[in-house]
Amino acid sequence: MVDPLRRWKEMGLPDKPDFAGLLTFAGLPFTEEPAELEGVDVAIVGAPSDDLVSDRPGTRFGPRAIRAASCPPGPHLEAKVDATAELRVVDFGDAAVVPADVARTHAAIERVVGQVVAAGAIPVVLGGDHSISEPDVKAVAAVHGPVGLVHFDTHTDTGEEVFGVEVSHGTPMYRLVRDGHVDPRRYVQIGLRGYWPGERELGWQAQRGITSFFMHDVRDRGIRAVVEDAIAVVGDGPVFLTVDVDVLDPAFAPGTGTPEPGGMTSIDLLWACRELAARLRLVGMDVVEVIPTAVASADITALVADRIVREALTGIALRRRG
Repeated sequence: MVDPLRRWKEMGLPDKPDFAGLLTFAGLPFTEEPAELEGVDVAIVGAPSDDLVSDRPGTRFGPRAIRAASCPPGPHLEAKVDATAELRVVDFGDAAVVPADVARTHAAIERVVGQVVAAGAIPVVLGGDHSISEPDVKAVAAVHGPVGLVHFDTHTDTGEEVFGVEVSHGTPMYRLVRDGHVDPRRYVQIGLRGYWPGERELGWQAQRGITSFFMHDVRDRGIRAVVEDAIAVVGDGPVFLTVDVDVLDPAFAPGTGTPEPGGMTSIDLLWACRELAARLRLVGMDVVEVIPTAVASADITALVADRIVREALTGIALRRRG
């Protein structure tokens, strides 16, 4: 296990400057050895792949940008808990993705996430385009059985195909439900808006009992009511949380592949992630579709992605406290 803070600790300092030392998430200890996951509660995994996007590319740079945007550990001022002090969290590095070889890339992601789950830890995966959710959830479901899913997104990602292609960032949820890795009766989508998908996809969802909350639900009823309903639908079983940053209004997340105006605010999404992690049996999570090269201000997007993870970690710590 490599401690990025070692040289600063030798000087009697509690942490290091953000801009110095080994780049890991929040300056956490780093390992790529599965044997060193023993006793770990949460492991951060990078999935730097964007071969399956249908619009702007660049999410392959997301994991590195999120790590760079992450701040040092410390107590959450509202929740009064330091998640990294109460949980043992490590950075488990990146999956061995292979550019232009989707099958090998997804197999590599599934393998690394599977190593985390096999060790009894919760994988938190930094994407990458949303297609990475397929290997993420498959690895988790292989241990926990069919999982519930809370899915923040502008889009449903339940297409049977996109532009005639059966595997893309618009198809993972269709494939996960079809193949039995996600229980559709425990699957909740939050933040839908815009102009895709169409009647075919929405009809397929309705037949399987998937619950969809559109942005007008969040706007008119408020995020707290929507989250309460989501928790009721998902219930007590194992749950995977997936967050596509395009669920946010582009004012809060300009660096993403398919931005759609009229989305959620950062404050609502961050609260929701913490609340869900505190009240559900979270067994895995990913944050996807961060493009740090999309626009000059795209570090805003990497920053909010970091905070999404930090809020979820805080929620996990609160749940462990009971």
